[in-house]
Amino acid sequence: MCEYSSVDGFANDWHLVHLGSRAVGGAGLVFTEATAVEERGRISPQDLGIWKDEHIEYLSRIARFIGAQGAVPGIQLAHAGRKASTTRPWEGNRQLPSSDGGWLPVAPSAIPFRPEELPPLALTISEIQRIIRAFVDAALRAEKAGFRVIEIHAAHGYLIQEFLSPLSNHREDAYGGSFENRIRLITEVVEAVRDVWEQGRPLFVRISSSDWVDGGWTIDDSVALAAKLLRGGVDLIDCSSGGNSPLAKIPVAPGYQVPFARRVRQDTGILTGAVGMITEPVQANAIIVGGDADLVFLAREMLRDPYWALHAAKALGKKPIPPIQYGRAY
Repeated sequence: MCEYSSVDGFANDWHLVHLGSRAVGGAGLVFTEATAVEERGRISPQDLGIWKDEHIEYLSRIARFIGAQGAVPGIQLAHAGRKASTTRPWEGNRQLPSSDGGWLPVAPSAIPFRPEELPPLALTISEIQRIIRAFVDAALRAEKAGFRVIEIHAAHGYLIQEFLSPLSNHREDAYGGSFENRIRLITEVVEAVRDVWEQGRPLFVRISSSDWVDGGWTIDDSVALAAKLLRGGVDLIDCSSGGNSPLAKIPVAPGYQVPFARRVRQDTGILTGAVGMITEPVQANAIIVGGDADLVFLAREMLRDPYWALHAAKALGKKPIPPIQYGRAY
């Protein structure tokens, strides 16, 4: 969950305590927020980054602490694309002009996310190649920092999903038009990252399983993409949805995205993660036991309760295993 609390992309004490608390609270895998692979790939000027070597030192401190609590440290590598250069949510979540510290976002096509926004800059082929290299460099830095899982963010209307969806990709070159062309960026990023990411360390990809808009990306597209990513060395598909159009009509309800994880898992054989309004231990456990997904991601619920996993163990009849320092409370 983005914290919008960085300066120049650097992690700080807030991120250490925020992420460390979830590891102390019993989470098995703790991911950073979307971490920008290049400066212009931030959602806001206050986003976390990993676009330069100087970012490694404090990120490594966070990864070490998470690992010391028995959790696995993970990092989500991201590029915001046309949804970059915005104010923080509590400041209105509006496009930030250059006069206020903003910058010109980039995208597959010069189509703004909202009609009232300035259009982004359509990327050239050479610029696309530089962004792929930025993901590779970020993966190398993540390994140096001690992270053990990488998730490539290809969801929620950010750059990679902008290439996937016909709503935002109107290109007429090798990166646009047909399904094979629109998935080219994610397959090239995966191939390049997999080549440098240490073998045995998992590589996840987060997707928006549906745009929830007629004529947009669909669950059938997601199944076809997942099959290709499985062959390309991806270990798990994190099945979210939406984010690429303000016109989306999403039937939000508890577990509303779980059917996406089940469909991708059943049709391709790849491991999947379920996410979205999963709040109760019995609900989360049923997703795993029922074969809907192989992993459950919790976000807002763990913002509300950093110790959710310890409480879930007790609710499911298991003995919680807290940090030894907290043992007297259990």
